Amino acid sequence: MAALLGSSTSPSLFSSRIPSLLNFTPHQSTLPFRDLRLPKQTHRLRVSNVAAPAADKAAAAEKLARAKASQRPVYPFSAIVGQDEMKLCLLLNVIDPKIGGVMIMGDRGTGKSTTVRSLVDLLPEIRVVAGDSFNSDPSDPETMGSDVRDRLSRGEDLPVVTTKITMVDLPLGATEDRVCGTIDIEKALTDGVKAFEPGLLAKANRGILYVDEVNLLDDHLVDVLLDSAASGWNTVEREGISISHPARFILIGSGNPEEGELRPQLLDRFGMHAQVGTVRDAELRVKIVEERARFDHDPKGFRKSYNVEQERLQSQITAARESLSAVEIDHDLRVKISKVCAELNVDGLRGDIVTNRAAKALAALKGRERVSAEDIATVIPNCLRHRLRKDPLESIDSGLLITEKFYEVFS
Repeated sequence: MAALLGSSTSPSLFSSRIPSLLNFTPHQSTLPFRDLRLPKQTHRLRVSNVAAPAADKAAAAEKLARAKASQRPVYPFSAIVGQDEMKLCLLLNVIDPKIGGVMIMGDRGTGKSTTVRSLVDLLPEIRVVAGDSFNSDPSDPETMGSDVRDRLSRGEDLPVVTTKITMVDLPLGATEDRVCGTIDIEKALTDGVKAFEPGLLAKANRGILYVDEVNLLDDHLVDVLLDSAASGWNTVEREGISISHPARFILIGSGNPEEGELRPQLLDRFGMHAQVGTVRDAELRVKIVEERARFDHDPKGFRKSYNVEQERLQSQITAARESLSAVEIDHDLRVKISKVCAELNVDGLRGDIVTNRAAKALAALKGRERVSAEDIATVIPNCLRHRLRKDPLESIDSGLLITEKFYEVFS
C-alpha cells in the first residue's frame, strides 16, 4: 500500500400495530337494537414530514458506545495484501465523493466485500444537523432535508454535531419500502400523525451505499438506485404522503461477472471500475492465509498491531480532502484526456469529468497541488473501462486498450 500511495446494516422489518377489533356481544336488553349502535368515529390525521428521532443526546451517546463495543471487529484496511487497484479506487472516492462511486468485479473469494467493509475505520468525520434523519449539512442547502431548510429560513439556530461518514449495506432481499422509506403506520395509529419513516437511502445520504452482488439486484431496486443516483434526491409517494429528501451517496458495488452482467444504465452510474483477480504468487497467498488466521484467532490484538498504519492512512485521507480544492490540472492535460475519450468512442462526457476528478484526488492523496500525466495514467483505465462499447470480436482487454490509447495521445 505504501508503494501505491507514494510514501450492518440488515433491513429491519418494521412492525405495525393493528388495533384489535371490538368484540361486542349484545346481552339481553329491552332497548331497541338501534340504541346499541356505536357512534361513528373519525380520525383527523396531522401531517408530519418525518418521524422525529429521540433527542436525548446522552442516551444516544450511550447507545452508540454500546453498539461499538458489541459490533464485530472489522479487518483493517492496511492489512489487506495486494489488490492495489481496488484499494486506490475506494480511497479516491472517499477523498472526492463526487467521483461517483466504484464498481468492483472479480473472482469469488478475492476479498472484495472484506476490503469495502474495512473502509469504515478510515472514513472521516462530517458535520451534520443534530437529530436529522438525512444527515443534513448545516452549510449546504443541496444536502438539507425540507424540515431543516424550513428551520433555517425561519432563522433558527441549527444544533450541529460531528459524526463519521456512515456505510449502509443494501441487501439483495430488501423491499422497496425499506430502501425508499414509507409511512410510519405505528405512529399514525397511536398518535394520529401521518409521518414518514426514512429508508436506507435517507440513512446513506452523505455516506456510502454498498451493494454486494449488485449484478443480482432486482430490477425494481435498480430503478430506484438509478433515479436517486441521477438526481441526488429520493421522492416517495406513499398513502397520501409526498416527500423528497436528499440522497447523495457514494455508490459501491461488487460482484462476480460469472453470475451475470450488470445493466448498462446502472454500470454507467459508477464513476470508476476496478477489476480484481486471484493472487497467483505463492508467497503472497501464504501471507494472506497467515494474516487471516491471526485475525480469526485474536481480532482485537490483530487490529491493534495495525493501529499506527491505520492512523497514518486516515491522516493522509483527511489532509487530501482538505487540500483537494487547491489541486489544479493544466488545460493541456484536460484536452488530452478528452482526446483519449473521443478516440475511444466513449459515449457522453461522464468519462471526461470522472477522469479529471480522480486525477485531482490522486494528486491530493500524494500531497501535490498539481496533476501530472502519471496521475492520469494511473486512474484513466478505471474511469473508462466500463464505458467502452462492447466488441465481441475484440480480443484485447479494455484496460490495455485504454492504456495504449493514453500513451499514443500523451506521447
